[in-house]
Amino acid sequence: MTGDRGVGRLVCGARAKWLVVGLWVVVLLVVAPLAQKLADAQDNDAQSWLPGSAESTQVLEISEDFRPEQIPAVVVYARDGGLTAADRARIAEDVQELRQLRDHGVRGAETRGPVFDRDTDPRAAQVFVPITMDEKGWERISPAVESIRDDVGESTGGLAVHITGPGGTSADFSEAFEGIDSTLLFAAMTVVIVMLLLTYRSPTLLVVPLLSVVGALFTAQALVYLLAEHGGLTVNGQSAGILLVLVFGAGTDYALLLVARYREELRRHEDRHEAMALALHRAGPAVVASSATVVLSMLVLMAAEMNSTSGLGPVAAIGVAVALLAMLTLFPALLVIFGRWIFWPVIPRYGSPDPTERGVWARTGRRIARRPRMVWAVTAGVLAVCSLGLIQLRAEGISNADAFTGEPDSIVGQEVSARYFPAGSGDPLVIVANQPQAEQVGRAVAGTQGVVPESLGPAPGAKTVHEGRVLFEATMSDPADSEAAKQTVERVRDAVHDVPDADALVGGGTAALLDMDEATTHDNVLIIPLVLVVVLLILCVLLRALIAPLLLIGTVILSFAAALGISALAFRYLFDYAGETTDFPLFVFVFLVALGIDYNIFLTTRIREEAA
Repeated sequence: MTGDRGVGRLVCGARAKWLVVGLWVVVLLVVAPLAQKLADAQDNDAQSWLPGSAESTQVLEISEDFRPEQIPAVVVYARDGGLTAADRARIAEDVQELRQLRDHGVRGAETRGPVFDRDTDPRAAQVFVPITMDEKGWERISPAVESIRDDVGESTGGLAVHITGPGGTSADFSEAFEGIDSTLLFAAMTVVIVMLLLTYRSPTLLVVPLLSVVGALFTAQALVYLLAEHGGLTVNGQSAGILLVLVFGAGTDYALLLVARYREELRRHEDRHEAMALALHRAGPAVVASSATVVLSMLVLMAAEMNSTSGLGPVAAIGVAVALLAMLTLFPALLVIFGRWIFWPVIPRYGSPDPTERGVWARTGRRIARRPRMVWAVTAGVLAVCSLGLIQLRAEGISNADAFTGEPDSIVGQEVSARYFPAGSGDPLVIVANQPQAEQVGRAVAGTQGVVPESLGPAPGAKTVHEGRVLFEATMSDPADSEAAKQTVERVRDAVHDVPDADALVGGGTAALLDMDEATTHDNVLIIPLVLVVVLLILCVLLRALIAPLLLIGTVILSFAAALGISALAFRYLFDYAGETTDFPLFVFVFLVALGIDYNIFLTTRIREEAA
């Protein structure tokens, strides 16, 4: 072998290939148990998602001095014709049982209620059951609510019984996402299998990239787990799920490119070791460049205000870097070990003609070469038309009801509760202020439009005063996840901030939603240009040019806009979605641009090679 194939010899030489596979086997034996612990290292409490500097985050941190972090599950009882004596007896009995409940973080002794909608002839009642929400709260919220449901029973005899409030809604979200990691894994594997079958029409070949990608996934998960446990890295369910998809997507990308080059070289070289060394030498720089683009683009996310987005950056970067390592070492070593037969039934024999010179893509390339201006003009026009769908994009956040495709019990209970009680019941504003100005702050809160004045009072189960600070709550008249409630939070904040020397802060569930929306809007404005700059700089270094990188960036931006436009139309008219979350455009941009630039890099480097 010549010197320029030395790197390939280190990976796929006659003896080296066995050493590489042996090292990976040892690594996987070590990391597989650690990878299984990643779920235990996830931090899904509110502070792992909220922006660190947000007012709602500060209130959460201060609230821990007054009481353990908790959210209430609200049990709603309702009968349109009025609660009967039997109904009220059942409610009283349920409350007594709930006060004895201790399972899965339920703080039964602190149960409040029943609270009736009116003093005479009540039609509905609410019972508030607090549930501890620490770093493991997301895992046990569903069984906690189930234990409450076991005590209060189901609707019967005309008496409607529902569990709603933040606790009930969180439990329904938890159940909706239950098993999502395994679902994502099988979905990603299915996509990879179908893609490889369509591309290479070989049922045996797909085994090698699957083995390599799974090895990369276990290794990446183990590294992320170690950093989460010992390095202070924040990992939550969102970043863990994206890690899985990203490793499969990036790994498959690199596998497709390497296999294509390896198959070409097998037709030109009788020795498969030499063929793989040449394939790595020629395709490796493009793979490394595309991986560097994605890794650096992911690291840009660390500049985000949202903790969940910022934490995703290093997690995703680790996943892509490990995928690159696996696909440049384990994958080629396995291909060489298996030999040519792995391509069955279309085995690339030495000296056989290259089908790419006469296939559909060769004909497509020749047609494009004859009329390049017309092709790019028509393509750009079509993409621009598709981009017009962006006017239908409503990335302004969605309510809890719109987040579900069905209508779980917590949503039904929320609607039932709103008919008899203030719509914000169970998810109050949380206000912290200095004790000397507490009364003045309370008057400012009670006098704000959207706040139920008589609801103002101390937080249940909390200390009254701690180190000169006071914590109290207030209920809003609008649903806590509504736009009207967010506007109420803004009015309350303006009112309490005007109280001199009060140092008042306003938090709670609605305030957190508002802060997340504002932080995400900031991140959209900051992250998107930063990612573009990073990608442009890498392209300039790789291509040693300026005009070509600008053109490539332009094509990726146009394809991103078209994809987002088509998605918006599908969401609106095909799936009838009410809207999109505020972070939807950012995630679409980061992944479509960072991953989409792969194909531009692959094509451009191959064009330079063929031109030379």
